[in-house]
This record gives sequence, C-alpha cells and structure tokens, in this order.
Amino acid sequence: MGQPQQENLVGIAKLAASGDLLEAKRRVEYHSLPTRRFIGKCPNDKLPFQWTINPYRGCEYGCKYCYARYTHEFMELRDGRMFEEQIYAKQWNPEAFRAELKKIPYGDGVAIGTATDPYQPAERRFGITREMLRIFGGQGSWRVWITTKSDLVTRDIDLLTAAAKRNTVGVMMTITTLDEKLARALEPFAPRPSLRLEAVRKLTDAGIPVGVGCSPVMPLINDSERGIEAVARAAAAAGAKRFHSNILFLSPSSYAVFLPFLEQQMPALVRRYRERYSRTTYLRGEYPALIAERVAAIRERHGFDHKRDDRLPDAWAGSQQLSLFDARGKEKPGVQALPDYSDKPS
Repeated sequence: MGQPQQENLVGIAKLAASGDLLEAKRRVEYHSLPTRRFIGKCPNDKLPFQWTINPYRGCEYGCKYCYARYTHEFMELRDGRMFEEQIYAKQWNPEAFRAELKKIPYGDGVAIGTATDPYQPAERRFGITREMLRIFGGQGSWRVWITTKSDLVTRDIDLLTAAAKRNTVGVMMTITTLDEKLARALEPFAPRPSLRLEAVRKLTDAGIPVGVGCSPVMPLINDSERGIEAVARAAAAAGAKRFHSNILFLSPSSYAVFLPFLEQQMPALVRRYRERYSRTTYLRGEYPALIAERVAAIRERHGFDHKRDDRLPDAWAGSQQLSLFDARGKEKPGVQALPDYSDKPS
C-alpha cells in the first residue's frame, strides 16, 4: 500500500510517516500515529459543538460518499481510497487527554467522530474510544455526543451511563437507508441497518438519548419521501429522540471516489451528478429547500420535534465552573442532550 517518505514532510504528514505499522490485513493496514493533541477546535460556528475528537484517522467502512476523505491529504495520502485502507490509531496518552479536557470550558459541546467512525473495526483492536469515555466518566461537565454507524457502541453502555452522570451524553446513529442491498453498495463494510436500529433500541433502553441521521440524502438514490420516512418510522419505533438529514456534498477527493462508483453501480445517474457536482461541492437552489421541507414534515409526523430532553446531569447543579457564555459574553447554544443537526452541513 505504501507510505510517503519522511523527506520534506512536515506537520501531521511527518508524524504519520514516523509511526509504526501495527498490523496488515487483507484490505487494511493499521499504523500508529504520534499525537500532539487529541482535541481539536471546531472552526465552523454554524455547527452545534465547539470541540471535536477523532480517535482514529481514516475509516474502514468505505462509504462511497464520505466527506472526510480529504483529511488524509494532510498526511500526503492523496488517493481517496487510502482513507479506507490506511488507518491511523492515535498513540494513547490518558494524562495528555485529561489535560486537554481541563482546558475546555464547562458547558461546551464536544463531538466524537466528526471525521472518522470512533467504533469502526479498529476500535475492537485498539479501544481508544472506550478509554476516552472512561475519562469522561470522571470529568465534566460538557455536552458530549458520538456519531457512528456501528452497533459496537453498545459495548460501552456502562461507560456512557457513567459519563452521563457528569455530562450530557448522546449518540447520533447514521442510517442512510433501510434497503440493505443499497446500504451494502453505499457503505460496503459498515454494519447493516438492522444492526444499527437494534443498537438504538439497546441504548435507549439503557437511558442514553439517541438521534438518527438519514444522511447524506443523495439525489435519486435515497431522497424519496417514502425512503426517508421509512428510516424515521423505524428510528421512532426504536426509541430515537431526534431525527435529522443532510444533503450529499462532494469535495474533490470525495467526488473522485463517488463518480466511479456511480459509473459502475448506477450508470444512469452519472450524467445528472456530473451536471450538479462537477463545479460545486454543495447543491444550491430548490432541491435543498425541497428536502428540508420534506424532512421537517416527516419529523413532525413522527413526533421528533417534541422529544427533546434538556435535563442536566445532577453533577452540573450549582457548578461554579459551568459556563453558558463564550469568551465574548455571548450565550452559547442551548444546553441539550443531543445536537440539532437540522439544516446544518454534515
């Protein structure tokens, strides 16, 4: 598979090249990644969180639409397929992670899994996500949520429950479609939708708030009202509290993987996607408004807009450190157990 040489590399690329090969499987290589910091500041103030945590770089699930493929380019791995074949596990340092957490203002939102799935198969081997949750159980108080496609998240119900005593904790489960054949084509190595729904049930039975994301919505692939509503209905039956959906956007590195996939699997759609995405990353105009209206009506029909849970953990009560205002004195987004992704980019 090959790694870039260290000559002339800087920053994260140099760190990645200095890591060790931990294991080589038939399709995937695991590497260690020396880590300067575990927590990143979110640069987009339109998103409902201020901080991001990604225990791994790259993701084995191989989702054809994945927006995060560009992140491997920072390591000079510019073939979009390397994102799913070269997986980097950050070298775990619990003391350093605790020190970084202490610098985050109480009440801030912390999103785990914004550019990688924290419960991809690598987690079974390395367990970094579990170790991070263990520390959240002893520190707080923040708004913490995890985004995943994996039923492995149920392994950590004990730690999620412990962390929820000091923080607001929630899980956002991505279920792009209930059509298992379509899901296998779009997300070839991810757990099937039925396993994700069962995970939603187990989490909600344990008292952990769960939202479901029917994302991304892809024109002429999974954007029918019937298809989106099927996901919403199943999510509600499984106990999900929130439901959101975002429209497919394709950065150049994602476009370079998604278009060949269409050419092979759905050739009738290639021309339309080229017309829509060859010159833009995000769709504009009537289509986003149509989907937003459709999803809003579906949420209303299934009662998702009325299932918010704004209760705070007991540990927050009377906390002198809890800050609901930013450094400029502006009120932070409303404290809630789960973020509202509606009408926000993925």
